[in-house]
Amino acid sequence: MIVTTVKIDGMMCGMCEAHVNDVIRRTFPVKKVKTSYKKGIAELVTTEVPDIEKLRAAIVGTGYRVLEISHKPYRKKSIFSAFCK
Repeated sequence: MIVTTVKIDGMMCGMCEAHVNDVIRRTFPVKKVKTSYKKGIAELVTTEVPDIEKLRAAIVGTGYRVLEISHKPYRKKSIFSAFCK
């Protein structure tokens, strides 16, 4: 699985987060999506790397600006991860 992080400009509140989450869920088969207007990011977990241009277009279509998109392998957190560093 892959974690895609999208840096987004223009989000100001929880409703902004909801708009971004909704468009991502409608556009991609995500396992998980989490958005933070305070951090200015959205993180989505998918089985494959999503189409970058499609992702960018979906978010821009909601009125926000995409600054950067990056990917990394998904690593499931466990209760023991804090002790195993």
